[in-house]
Amino acid sequence: MSRRSGILEFAVLGLLRESPMHGYELRKRLNTSLGVFRAFSYGTLYPCLKTLVANGWLIEEPGSAPEDALAASLAGRRAKIVYRLTAEGKEHFEQLLSQTGPDAYEDEHFAARFAFFGQTSRDVRMRVLEGRRSRLEERLEKMSASLTRTRERLDDYTLELQRHGMESVEREVRWLNELIESERAGRDLRGSATEEPAQQDTTTGATGGLPRSGETPRSDTPDDTAT
Repeated sequence: MSRRSGILEFAVLGLLRESPMHGYELRKRLNTSLGVFRAFSYGTLYPCLKTLVANGWLIEEPGSAPEDALAASLAGRRAKIVYRLTAEGKEHFEQLLSQTGPDAYEDEHFAARFAFFGQTSRDVRMRVLEGRRSRLEERLEKMSASLTRTRERLDDYTLELQRHGMESVEREVRWLNELIESERAGRDLRGSATEEPAQQDTTTGATGGLPRSGETPRSDTPDDTAT
């Protein structure tokens, strides 16, 4: 399994843990809540869903609303298939959620992990945040050393681009410092004390500022019947 497909499986399991969904609804949630997945297509999502079904982590169910079935029949299309998380799938997702290895600190994986911090225990959140901060501090040190070595050979625009990259990393490190301080103080993102993970606000799409700025989800609405 590639790293990117592993991230997609993690995100699908996490979203379906909240509620069953059909494929098109699931893709919209991936697009709006997890901006890192905006480039994913149906051609990528459905093979992922089939794999999760084959592994016993999801089950497929026909759409339950009678009007959906009637509309599909009149349109000559099959009713939407709804994907539901199994007990084994929930257990597998919880195992993934507890992992704090190096992959959890990488750019895209961290964004997905952060999106599900509301379902993650505080000790795991702390390890992931501290690991991400350590990774970025190492990156910042390398960027600074590289800039020092090559400064005299760079034109003004390339130099400005390098500085912009460093400033972006520095901003994220400051943001991580604030999050870590809040976690240590026992506060959630709204500043209130809590002992349990806060319920994820799926309308905000919080991914630590990592999804590309200025983007909006694609408005294409392909046929949403399952294949």
